[in-house]
Amino acid sequence: MFKTLLVVSALALGAVLLFACRASGADLPATGKTSPLEFTLKANDGSDHPLAQYRGKVVLLVNTASKCGYTKQYAGLQTLWTTYKDRGLVVIGIPSDNFMGQEFATDAEVAAFCQKNFGVTFPLMAKVDVKGDKQIPLYTYLTNEGPKHAKISWNFNKFLVGRDGQVLEYYGSGVAPDDKAFIAQVEAALAVAAPAAPAAAAKVFTGTEETKK
Repeated sequence: MFKTLLVVSALALGAVLLFACRASGADLPATGKTSPLEFTLKANDGSDHPLAQYRGKVVLLVNTASKCGYTKQYAGLQTLWTTYKDRGLVVIGIPSDNFMGQEFATDAEVAAFCQKNFGVTFPLMAKVDVKGDKQIPLYTYLTNEGPKHAKISWNFNKFLVGRDGQVLEYYGSGVAPDDKAFIAQVEAALAVAAPAAPAAAAKVFTGTEETKK
């Protein structure tokens, strides 16, 4: 009887650990990548959006949501983008519905909300999973393999990628885009000289079609 209880307890513990791994995405296959810029995302309009186009720039990756207490950070992210994009900063919004259903059902709704309420013109991606067993490969890399890997704790977590394509720092939701220490780190990253450009450079995003008209 005692042995039976031990076996049952061990199986139960194993199930709990397996669930925890799947919830974090830790059991997903390794990506085999060495930089977040090696991944391709889907843009909000459904087109392919290779992050390789941003080589030599400083990239801020942010998992976003439209109905969160931190949603107002969209305003700060937009200010960050307009202030520093000419110096080489790219802000990328990656909508996700992983936390208490705080994102709209469709990408069109997300885009309309961001444009109407915050005038967002920085690159906005299609809605994805940033955790769990459907976690996209980029976030598998960021949370399990990158040099500053960290669990995605909530909406508006941030990863700052340097001009060399490596993750420089991770920031939780509570670090606002206008935080002085955060901005100082962005400026320090921008001050680093860009590495030599590859022979064939990809097209660089400079704003939404709406803002180009």
